[in-house]
Amino acid sequence: MSEIRNRRLVGAGYEQIAGSYLAGQGLRVLVRNYRCKKGEIDLIVRDNDTIVFVEVKYRRDSSLGFPCESVDIRKQRRIRAAAQWYLYMCHDDGTTPCRFDVISILGNSIHWIKDAF
Repeated sequence: MSEIRNRRLVGAGYEQIAGSYLAGQGLRVLVRNYRCKKGEIDLIVRDNDTIVFVEVKYRRDSSLGFPCESVDIRKQRRIRAAAQWYLYMCHDDGTTPCRFDVISILGNSIHWIKDAF
């Protein structure tokens, strides 16, 4: 149980780093750790007129592969479903441009993959 709690704390720290990184790139953080019955989204940000749903992945090193590789098709489906729910709950009329990005953090290196899926 404490291992799960520690992983969540580490994850929250890297989500904070990712949010700060994106803010430094001119994006505005709207929501952190959005949770709904459909799933979870690490960050929801605005890039000009586009709403961006961001998955943040961290790994200390590449011995288990690169962080972005863990955003598989199942994870993508859950993120898309949660994004649709978010837009529905925000009364979006379907005209707001959206995209899905991944922030991949490997050690101290941040790689931003725009329009990842």
